[in-house]
Amino acid sequence: MTAGSAAAGRRGQRANTGLVVAGASGLLVIAFVLVAAMTALGGASLSAGERSPETQSDGVSALAEREIPPLYLRLYEQAAQRYGLDWAILAGIGKVECDHGRDPDPSCAQEGAVNSAGAGGPMQFLASTWAEYGVDADGAGPPNRWDPADAIYGAANYLRASGAPSDYQQAIFAYNHANWYVEEVESWAARYGDPASTSASSPEQASLTGDGAGQGAEASAGADLRLQEQSPTPVRFMAGERAELDPQDGHLAFVPAGVPAVVQAMVVAGNELQQLPYGPGGHPDPLGAREEDCSSTVNYVLYRAGVRPLAEILKDNPLAQDYVDWGAPGPGRWVTIYASASPTPHVFIVVAGLRLDTSHNGTDVGPNRFEDGPRWRILDHIPTWADWSVRHPPGL
Repeated sequence: MTAGSAAAGRRGQRANTGLVVAGASGLLVIAFVLVAAMTALGGASLSAGERSPETQSDGVSALAEREIPPLYLRLYEQAAQRYGLDWAILAGIGKVECDHGRDPDPSCAQEGAVNSAGAGGPMQFLASTWAEYGVDADGAGPPNRWDPADAIYGAANYLRASGAPSDYQQAIFAYNHANWYVEEVESWAARYGDPASTSASSPEQASLTGDGAGQGAEASAGADLRLQEQSPTPVRFMAGERAELDPQDGHLAFVPAGVPAVVQAMVVAGNELQQLPYGPGGHPDPLGAREEDCSSTVNYVLYRAGVRPLAEILKDNPLAQDYVDWGAPGPGRWVTIYASASPTPHVFIVVAGLRLDTSHNGTDVGPNRFEDGPRWRILDHIPTWADWSVRHPPGL
């Protein structure tokens, strides 16, 4: 395993029922002594909110200034300068891995804590990778993967050794062997590094109504506006990590801007299926089908978000029972798949707290409770009529 391949294992340990998504807003306050650190890094002693003139960058977006803790922003810039990298790529990795040290997962900030894959620290290093690429950046002793400075410098060292800056995609892929991960890191890097970026073309595009909906810049931060260009359905964003149904249209889910772009795409994919009836027409190809059953619904969502290639779906033609062993075990942070082979084969997917399911009789109390076919379902618990295998797409 490489440094960032542990992201999948880390997120697989979320204590999430699939109906309630724990946000990353609970901040972990990290105490950090900067005097010795700045001496080791070649800068003067500064407070956590300051950045030295030599590390100030014109390529810092308003989103980056607003979202990245000052200490982390400064370390990303300094580590990038030392290793000749784009600081925003480092920041993108820091965002995806541990939300710049703020993720409540103990492995992100608690000394000695690791996830199920053995990764730890704000940049999620495995011990074996850390032994080779870890850096004592702040002069505080042996390299420590839970130390923000050491971890960020270690990540820069690893990226440089893996092909950056000549080939960032190769280097990011080495960090975590997943195409969605590369796209996610590059997406955040583009938002962080563009001074004009607010992650939305205007506040009005992200402004929503309804309980929990964000307004203006709050809702726009992190929104992938490319989704509207790629979908015939309305794409409306809201702040946070939890999707909600439009109170005026139970077939439309607001897209939470605080989740990765791949998860945002899954919500949009679910919206695109809302008018279809139940039926087997989505096999083996779920694209353009005039009807979808439970497994073709999940197939479509995973394809649409780039998690499963269409060629793989056409070849394997996954059915409900095939998802019993697919993916990583346990609930995911944002996405969980529930599959069963008995008493009858069935599968559904929970995306950002909303359940997309073709089953509705007795398992839905929402606006679509009388409708057949793939719909967003509302219930305060997972239906209990089957013995579910609980899995999730790796890293999600």
